[in-house]
Amino acid sequence: MSANNPLTQDFPASDPDSRLAARLRECREQGRPALIGYLPVGYPTVEESIRAGIELGRNGADVIELGVPYSDPVMDGPVIQQATAIALENGFRVDDVFRAVREITEATDAVVVVMTYWNPVMRTGADAFSRRLAEAGGAGIITPDLVPDEAGEWFEASARHGLDRIFLAAPSSTPERLAMISRASGGFVYAVSVMGVTGARSSVSDLAERLVADLREAGAPAVCVGLGVSRREHVEEIGAYADGVIVGTALVRALGEGGPEAVGHLTRELAGRAG
Repeated sequence: MSANNPLTQDFPASDPDSRLAARLRECREQGRPALIGYLPVGYPTVEESIRAGIELGRNGADVIELGVPYSDPVMDGPVIQQATAIALENGFRVDDVFRAVREITEATDAVVVVMTYWNPVMRTGADAFSRRLAEAGGAGIITPDLVPDEAGEWFEASARHGLDRIFLAAPSSTPERLAMISRASGGFVYAVSVMGVTGARSSVSDLAERLVADLREAGAPAVCVGLGVSRREHVEEIGAYADGVIVGTALVRALGEGGPEAVGHLTRELAGRAG
């Protein structure tokens, strides 16, 4: 490793045959993008969030992101911010994440990953969090506020417990940083398709396609696009060039308005199964 230039440092190798990588490869072989759905654990209650996750997995989601509610969700739009605030008010605990991962993994064939700001992991301990996640059946962690050059403890823990490391890349990232993120990530790189906070939008930024191409050129294992996807047309548009399409706000809104059943209905629509 270069102490003077973190952009050139080496990272532990990711597993090209991990469950997450295998699922993305399986979707590619079927000629379609992976459908990835996000829901926060504990919203509106732990029980309902687990039911909603099971609906996601049984109605077309290939990968499920379970969010860890956090008191300062700086990258989330208002719908997810409100949902996580409600989860915290209703008594969410980090232990609930491992229960949700276990129950959703047992009830569906979706690959489950956790999306979390780094502070809850740090408080639990990176090794303890990683061990418990792996024991529950989780496949990896998406870390929106952790960059590879500050993730030494996470690299060690993820390698020890066989978890994929999913870092974010934005249209503003330099070529050097895209290369660094690509080397550091396992499973896929999470490509942020619009600048700013997340939220469903009527059209998806055309910056996404360029970002996906740049990440592929940089050697990313796979690239999935999130932030702003809300309709089947978005899935089809993004699926023409990305390995996976990530849906968050639209699913959280559906859960709030219609419960777990509404999540299942929207998932079928997004997956092209409605009708």
